[in-house]
Formats: sequence, structure tokens, C-alpha cells
Amino acid sequence: MKALYKSGPQAGFDFVDRPEPVTGAHDVKIRVMTTGICGTDLHIQAYDDAAAAMIAAPMIPGHEFYGEVVEVGDLTTHVAVGDRVSGEGHVVCGMCRNCRAGRRQMCINTSSVGVQRDGAFAEYVVIPETNVWVHKSDAVTPELGAIFDPFGNAVHTALSFPIVGEDVLITGAGPIGLMAIGVAKHAGARRVVITDVSEPRLDLARAAGADLAINVADTRIAAAQDELGLVEGFDVGLEISGHPSALPEMIDNMNHGGQIAMLGLPSASIDIDWGKVVTHMLTLKGIYGREMYETWYAMSAMLDSNPRLRESIAGVVTDVVPAADWERGFAIARDGLSGKVVLDWRNV
Repeated sequence: MKALYKSGPQAGFDFVDRPEPVTGAHDVKIRVMTTGICGTDLHIQAYDDAAAAMIAAPMIPGHEFYGEVVEVGDLTTHVAVGDRVSGEGHVVCGMCRNCRAGRRQMCINTSSVGVQRDGAFAEYVVIPETNVWVHKSDAVTPELGAIFDPFGNAVHTALSFPIVGEDVLITGAGPIGLMAIGVAKHAGARRVVITDVSEPRLDLARAAGADLAINVADTRIAAAQDELGLVEGFDVGLEISGHPSALPEMIDNMNHGGQIAMLGLPSASIDIDWGKVVTHMLTLKGIYGREMYETWYAMSAMLDSNPRLRESIAGVVTDVVPAADWERGFAIARDGLSGKVVLDWRNV
């Protein structure tokens, strides 16, 4: 099969022939149709310090995907050949305390597809049947199905706290931040404000339904409060950017008792006014991945019941690039000016 391959501890990928993965007794083999390029993949391509700490080359990256089941193991029970599927990328042990308590997203022994095990930047990928999400609706296109993983990040983050009637601040208008706008609106948020430094991404945010999109290169969040007439600050914050300055400014603009969900991985140490966190009685919650598998049910239910939301989430995909032209796709993803970039593996 053709695959993007990280042959060793150095920058770059090779587009090469690799052996097809073997399907174990509890596994499912999927013919990959589309894959999303994630920030993690950019780290792995560059082989920076973050990638060196995550992966052990040689390996095949890629964890956001959609495809068709072509083979199932002898002990599988629910997934069938021909099913159109996406995959939960966190493969858990099933035996640690959290797994046994039903908190699989907190498994201490997680192995991630495309990070600690071979992934989906290839014509075929094999994952456990328990990690397969079967799409029941034809409305989920290959492009939309490829971004269910990051859509799950947006849903998990946005629904971490009750947001009906609340004013929500999102920092970071990348693909996940853009999807979080629609999720927050669907869940009943009163106003949604988003920040970034990329005008093209802020334009995408306005199209996605943000009440206000702020370029924090030249405008402060406090100005948004004035413009919207907020008296006491934002009720819920979704920190998705990972930028070291985002969380401190978010804290400065939260209402007393405000709640903050943090998905963005900080790119540097963050200096936080912990006195304000204490005296303003703020809640900070770390988010990693998706709840397994409640988030997946929520995603499908929202898209099935709200065609407008489905259109908004699908619109986050701004570029579909043939897999053989992967270098161009990665360059688009890295420039920070677009939405989601998807690689198409159907005609490699």
C-alpha cells in the first residue's frame, strides 16, 4: 500500500510502498478514503521536540480518517465489511482503574493511532473494533467523516460546562475553534466571541456564526465586552489556541465563578494570576481527546438533528488535496490561514 512514512528520527515524510497492516482477531481493517491533517501531524513532520517526545520512528502517522471496512477479525461482533466508518484514535488498555470504571478517555496506558502505533496516512489502517465508529447517515460525506476526531475535540470542550444562555469566549479560530462556535450555538449559548490573529480564519469564524470575531493582534477582549454590553464578563471560556497569552487574558475577562475548558496545548510556560483564579472562584478543566464514547453519540445526534450545524461543520474543510500531493496539503495546513485540510486517498 502507499503510505506517508516516517523512516527515522528526522524531519519529513516519505511517500512509499509499505506492507498492508495485518487484521487481528478483534480488529477491523479499513480502506482509507480521506484523512485530516492535524497539528500533531505537523509536529511529527517537523520532528520537533514535541514529536520526539511522542513517537518512536519508524512509523506511519495520521489519526483523523474516514473509510470503508474491508476485513474484520474472527472475534469481531458488530462491525461489518462495507460499513463506512471513522475511528477513535485513542486505543486503551481496558484494565487500568479508569478503564474499569468506565472512564476510558482517562486510560493511563493509552496508545494513539498515528502516534504510538501506525496510523491512517495510508491506503489501509487497522484498529480495534471497539475504536470503530460506524456512520449510519449518508449525510456524512468522506470529507466530513475525516474530521470527526477534531469535531469530537470541539464537542468535548464546548460541552464541558452548561452553556444554555451563557456568554462564551473561544480563544483560537483554528478548525477546532471554528467547530466549537457551531456546537456552542447548538447547545444554547447566548453570545459566542472568538479570537485569533489570522484575518482569514476570523472571516471563517464569522461565517460559522460567531457573534464577534476579534483580532487580538490589535484589539483586546475587554473591548468585546464593551461592544456586546457584557456587564460582568464571560461565563464560559474555551481555550483552544495553546498560545501562552491566551489563558491569562481569558482569566481577566471571566465573570466571578466562570468556567474554563482548556484544550490547547501550551507552546510555552504560562504565567497565571492564581490569586484571581482563587478570589474569582474560577474553574479550570483540562480536555484531551473525546469522552469514549459519549462524545461520539453527541456528535452524530447533533449532526442528524441540525442540518445547519452539519453544513457549518462541513464548511470547516477548506482544502481537499490528493494524497500524492501531501506536501502541498501540509504547507496549507501549516500557514495558519485556512480551515481544515483533508488528504484524499481514493485515487493514489
